[in-house]
Amino acid sequence: MLSFKVHAHDSTARSGLLTTAHGVIETPAFMTVGTLGAAKGLTPAVLREHGAQVLLMNAFHLAWRPGEKLVQELGGLHRFSGWDGPILTDSGGFQIFSLPGLRKITEDGALFASPTDGAVRNFSPEAVVEIETALGADMIMMLDQCPAFPFKPGDLEEAVERSIRWAQRGTKRWRELLRQDMPTPSSTADARGPVSPSPLAGEGRGGGTFGVGLPPTLPSPSRGAGKPADVNLFGIIQGGFDEKLRARSIESTCALDLPGYALGGFCVGEPIEATHAGIAMSASKLPADRPRYLMGMGSPQDILYAIGQGLDLFDCTLPTRNGRNGMAFTSQGPLRLRNARHAKDAGPLDPACNCYTCRTFSRAFLRHLFLAREMNAAILASLHNVAFYLNLMQGARRAIREGRFEAHRKEFLARYGQAGEGPDESEDEE
Repeated sequence: MLSFKVHAHDSTARSGLLTTAHGVIETPAFMTVGTLGAAKGLTPAVLREHGAQVLLMNAFHLAWRPGEKLVQELGGLHRFSGWDGPILTDSGGFQIFSLPGLRKITEDGALFASPTDGAVRNFSPEAVVEIETALGADMIMMLDQCPAFPFKPGDLEEAVERSIRWAQRGTKRWRELLRQDMPTPSSTADARGPVSPSPLAGEGRGGGTFGVGLPPTLPSPSRGAGKPADVNLFGIIQGGFDEKLRARSIESTCALDLPGYALGGFCVGEPIEATHAGIAMSASKLPADRPRYLMGMGSPQDILYAIGQGLDLFDCTLPTRNGRNGMAFTSQGPLRLRNARHAKDAGPLDPACNCYTCRTFSRAFLRHLFLAREMNAAILASLHNVAFYLNLMQGARRAIREGRFEAHRKEFLARYGQAGEGPDESEDEE
């Protein structure tokens, strides 16, 4: 089972160690998104080299293709994907929000038409837990209902109450699976020996934990099969920006005594001020001895704000999605690589970054690749952006341990935006 220990506080910001069956995660941590089992354009080896500790995959999409039964038959997500570190899977709750034309919500669950072939499948709270357990992730999310902003009268309360009922049903099924296949200590041991990284492993270039006991070949089936005892269910808090509804969701969901908890229902079209207010009213009410996960956020500024509120885990598609579209995050703000100002710039994307892209290529060359529609453009920009986010978390962890997180955050914000650029100029240029 999962364990979590906080090792340092700086006001409400905190750093610690989250231990899973597939390795230790130093928190606060950014989870690189690999929806279909891989971060777009980036191999597991490259991610490890740059300090990635944990990947986020999506059980909803993997259930459609290739299917959880095939993944289980081939040894689980770790072996199937080639990533032997910790994995968190999302449940499909966000797809209730993002794919309204392909689903119908009932009390039983969410009835979806496949985004690939139109086949219909019911994602009930119990079925989602079964899917994620079959996939073999270390941390799994329960099914919840995430309403879209602006909220219609009654929608928010209905979503909170339904999410609570779904959480109770999903938790019951998760505990049934635990009882059915509770392994003995000898059966859970890794054939290659115990996982025992240094608590601060990988805090050099790139930050993070640089892989644990990486084998020269594919991960072994015993390491990747995902026994129920190694699968940890997280509860999800809903309620938008309504303090009473958030409190109701927190009280009922935390009563389930789960290994971890997440704040959901943000980044659904609301003003950022409302997002920050919702985080502030919720974070401190979550159990202090469990990992706290902020789902789907966000910008570097927003992540640092949330770390200051005591949150531990984060994910976002911005690093790879923006990278594919020619936008690079830097210590002085975002750069639009297609812009004409970079045509003769021999400097790296970010002088403060030591990733492969920044060590090797100039802004001018990267701009050339984007204008030529060369696939390496998206790969190299995505790699840099992921490294930027991982380094952002490394800096936050160090600042918390040194007792200067708020000063660190303010210093970052003072620099960030100095080189911020407007829309691409490439259409005029070409």
